[in-house]
Amino acid sequence: QVQLVESGGGLVQAGGSLRLSCAASGRTFSDYAMGWFRQAPGKEREFVAAISWGGGSTYYADSVKGRFTISRDNAKKTVSLQMNSLKPEDTAVYYCAATRVFTIHLREYPYWGQGTQVTVSS
Repeated sequence: QVQLVESGGGLVQAGGSLRLSCAASGRTFSDYAMGWFRQAPGKEREFVAAISWGGGSTYYADSVKGRFTISRDNAKKTVSLQMNSLKPEDTAVYYCAATRVFTIHLREYPYWGQGTQVTVSS
């Protein structure tokens, strides 16, 4: 198993930036592809970004492409989400998740963090 803890959320004005981090513990971090998901009030949890085991491949939701960047440091067992040009519609609880496969599908991620709140004011 792997345990995940997110940090870095907060309140930011529209157009601003935030960097989320997710620290992993447990089994070999590099065995897992990692993803970021988000859930806004009253909405279903949705995919944001994913990164492959070694970091060589990434995938983004259309809504964040060009604004968000996912990265990982396997030596430090961390995955990050750099969020630029934030919009009020980016407001949500952001979750990092781990999976053995490189996928955008929420149901294929068995391991989840507790989430961190991101609020973007207009």
